[in-house]
Amino acid sequence: MKRVANCVLQNGNQVLMLQKPRFGWWVVPGGKMESTESVARTIQREFYEETNLNIKNPELRGIFTIVVKDQELVIEEWMMFTFHATDFDGQLTPYSHEGILQWQDISQIAALPKAKGDNIYLEHILDPHSDGLISGTFFYTPDYELISYYIDQDKKVDSTIATMIPTTIQI
Repeated sequence: MKRVANCVLQNGNQVLMLQKPRFGWWVVPGGKMESTESVARTIQREFYEETNLNIKNPELRGIFTIVVKDQELVIEEWMMFTFHATDFDGQLTPYSHEGILQWQDISQIAALPKAKGDNIYLEHILDPHSDGLISGTFFYTPDYELISYYIDQDKKVDSTIATMIPTTIQI
């Protein structure tokens, strides 16, 4: 299972997004965890490598399982740890080896081309009235078409995880 961490860096009404060349999709910067690396170190390292920015006090806001299936066969599975930060320092790199970096207005993010599951978790993380940690699972085809997903009840994870009943959505 792969492990990745990404961060929604918000600066006022904008979020730093990265357009990846493979599908032309927009994502928030982040990347793969290295062996024995903690999630906290991963997000600091990956974010800096892609943006040249140091994020300060990133808060873990989402833990997601991503499952890629071909019919009923699971061909890939990974865990994604999503952080949110509003404080940073450094000078944004004019060129990232991962794609095009650009500040995007929050009101326009939902319309950007991206994996469909990204809008679901970004909506929660960018909602100023929403706080806490959410979790869920997203099921995709090998071409990254969203098949279905569930977000744990109340969109929050707390100390009563064992009592939560998942809500499943079929696409």
